[in-house]
Amino acid sequence: MSPWIVLLLLIFVLSPLSWLIPTRRQRGQMDVRLQARRMGLAMQLSRQQWPHWLTREPPSTCAQYHRARRRGHRDSWCYWQVEPGTWLDQWRELCADEELAAQLACLPADAYKVEASAQMVAVYWGERAQADALQRIADFLLARA
Repeated sequence: MSPWIVLLLLIFVLSPLSWLIPTRRQRGQMDVRLQARRMGLAMQLSRQQWPHWLTREPPSTCAQYHRARRRGHRDSWCYWQVEPGTWLDQWRELCADEELAAQLACLPADAYKVEASAQMVAVYWGERAQADALQRIADFLLARA
């Protein structure tokens, strides 16, 4: 009887350690973030207030991949993806810049928002594990930086 009690006590003591093991999704996110760092992209978790007119509600905390812009860029813009390949600005108008619209169309379906300021270009991404999604985001940020 006592070996069973010792075994149960040991399981009871060690069971909280299983909570510290990352899930498969968390391991995938860590791998994507490390690969992004190797590609020269910066990443941070960012709390967002999403427009009420989006058809799908993105998470309140989202991964922001960004890159610093070179000097001389004065334009600033912000677009949200309402459907895969359809990007709208704050007035719900399609992107008028054809070159930017073509680059936006190449972004993955779980990219929620892109924005540019004088300092940086950022993509807010859901980080679903797609083989070439990170490369497409890196190409977009490099082209727009």
